[in-house]
Amino acid sequence: MITFYISLTILIAAYFIYGRLCERIFGADSNIKTPAVAHPDGVDYIVMPKWKIFLIQFLNIAGLGPVFGAIMGAKFGSASFLWIVFGCIFAGAMHDYFAGMISLRNNGEGLPTTIGRYLGKNAQFFMRIFTIFLLVIVGAVFTSGPANLLAVLTPNYLDATFWIYIIFAYYIIATLLPVNKIIGKVYPVFGFALLFMALGILGYMVVKNPNIPEISESFKNMNPDPEANPIFPMMFVSIACGAISGFHATQSPLMARCMKSESQGKSIFFGAMITEGIVAVIWAAAATYFFSPEGQEFFGITDDSVNSNAATITNIISHKWLGATGGFLAILGVIAAPISTGDTALRSARLIVADFLKVEQKSLKRRLAISIPLFAITIAILLFSLLDKNGFEIIWRYFAWSNQVLAVFTLWAISIFLQKERKGLWWIIAFIPAMFMISITTAFILFSPAGAGLEYNLSVILSIIVSVLCGGWFIKMMFKNRY
Repeated sequence: MITFYISLTILIAAYFIYGRLCERIFGADSNIKTPAVAHPDGVDYIVMPKWKIFLIQFLNIAGLGPVFGAIMGAKFGSASFLWIVFGCIFAGAMHDYFAGMISLRNNGEGLPTTIGRYLGKNAQFFMRIFTIFLLVIVGAVFTSGPANLLAVLTPNYLDATFWIYIIFAYYIIATLLPVNKIIGKVYPVFGFALLFMALGILGYMVVKNPNIPEISESFKNMNPDPEANPIFPMMFVSIACGAISGFHATQSPLMARCMKSESQGKSIFFGAMITEGIVAVIWAAAATYFFSPEGQEFFGITDDSVNSNAATITNIISHKWLGATGGFLAILGVIAAPISTGDTALRSARLIVADFLKVEQKSLKRRLAISIPLFAITIAILLFSLLDKNGFEIIWRYFAWSNQVLAVFTLWAISIFLQKERKGLWWIIAFIPAMFMISITTAFILFSPAGAGLEYNLSVILSIIVSVLCGGWFIKMMFKNRY
């Protein structure tokens, strides 16, 4: 438990120390009017209380990432703790803070516009297509998952297809209605449920002190097939939302359009990501115990197939440690979290298209004109996932890869912002994580069977070469002031 406690302490301390540093580097100014104050529209630009924005931001960026990702990442051993802690602080929280604050400073602009501002029009055009592609995939992925779980928990005649219809009908309503009608009222409750679930697991571990292996005892790949799942890059892709996720930067503009002051940015953007990191560490610790021989005996695991199903593992741990009430809240969080992520993803897609086409969104008719094509594409992807037995896995792989690629572009844009704003050498704080993420995504694409399927050592060498070349090109372009 020492490794676990140290991890929590570092994450909490980072909020006050590194979070404050990022705030000073950016230059948050409470005297600057935020978009919601300057021009509220009653639909997307609406001032909301800081606590409510924090919970919505946390739920939007979290989804199932800090739970399912951390559980499956725990199979890689205690290395998962290092990636969650240091990835969350120096990559994820910094990434989320600057992406959110740049959006806030520029009228709540969407991510593709921010990337175009600092990386050029060609990058902006590419990222518009790429980001919408990612958001639509998120909408599809986070419809199928909770639908399958609800099908298990309800009578047989309410199958997964029925729940897909219900969830997607909700998506349509939530995407079109003003942000304070459903998202502003219901999501804080779901965000609290997700936090309660994690804090309940934390409380159990503090009181019962389960034998969680220390980092010195299990710093090796514990995956059943380590050759097919090497720590680099597979663990870094498996644990995305708990460490760094490009998807987060697509969600921040939603809340940037609801903030009253720039001084709220540290708690909303940096704080929500640190909170997600804490949730991920808690679940990584619980899963590390679950996968240990002692944990398998304690939880009564006799079927090894259970160990590959994150939803089942979440359910088993929650009911065993938290009882019936805690187990119910856990399931509520597991169902509500992906649904909330799915509908805000489609809402973000609507706003990105609206910004690109310069179509005001106060009119329901115009919101529908943009949303209907997005809904149609999402439904087509959903049908594919239902008709192909491996459809969901294929879609998830594309999501995992594109998610981290998006983080690279966002980190590059942040680097340019810091360099252009005469922030000295502070651009390095975004540039270094960007180079690391380039090597991860490149190695994943080259090594993964879903990608090129190359030999492992060759994939790693090529990923390092690509990262160095990209880094050199980026620095050269940056200091030529081409942007």
